Amino acid sequence: MNAKARRKGSISMDVVRIAAIGDVHCKLDSKGHLRQVFDRIASDADILLVCGDITHFGLTEEASVFVEEVARVLDKIPALGVLGNHDFESGKQDAIGRQLSDSGLTILDGNSREIYGVGFTGVKGFGGGFGLRALQPWGEPAIKNFVKEVADETHKLEAGLSKLDSGPKIVLMHYSPIIDTVAGEPLELFPFLGSSRLEGPINRFTVTAVFHGHAHYGFFKGKTSADIPVYNVSTAVLKNSFPDRPPYFILEVHVKN
Repeated sequence: MNAKARRKGSISMDVVRIAAIGDVHCKLDSKGHLRQVFDRIASDADILLVCGDITHFGLTEEASVFVEEVARVLDKIPALGVLGNHDFESGKQDAIGRQLSDSGLTILDGNSREIYGVGFTGVKGFGGGFGLRALQPWGEPAIKNFVKEVADETHKLEAGLSKLDSGPKIVLMHYSPIIDTVAGEPLELFPFLGSSRLEGPINRFTVTAVFHGHAHYGFFKGKTSADIPVYNVSTAVLKNSFPDRPPYFILEVHVKN
């Protein structure tokens, strides 16, 4: 089956090629710097996932540059994404989300999609730390609100997963659900890089794979306590892990037809 035929929504596939990338941090002067990478993705993959920090300062003008860079991909293959903390920086996250959705990049925030027999859901996620050292909702209101933020994100993730069928399930987020893929970052930053609260729904719904970004100095791959693979696809991590490849990762997912 040729690449053009594979991309028709009515075509069933035995193997779906999912390209994932995060933390492109598009700036006003990024025009022309990302297009080559995305053009290669359009040739190599059936679906594109973008794991947050699409913009650098959270500006709609930066989102406009990103839309120009990714336009040819969005014309060829389905694309899904989540927002990251940088996309919230200027308080324009809602406008950025609408802008990206209007361009053809579906922004996930607890909602779900099925494409070529693969189910997808995603959330931004949030921090709070991992395991026994995770922050608990005790003490000052600021601490309780911090924990509530990741609890809300976890509930959205669970709701999204509950809407998917029994086939392969892919989760994308910005923050990490496990400690493995943030190891390499300064220990002081761990509470702000992700939360193991997000791991619970991933394990319960037997997710096929998880993609995230955010931890630029973390590790490329880890796994949850239920052996579900988690991939850190921050462009910085991909460039460091695979210096001879373009900064995106492709996972082949087998689908039963």
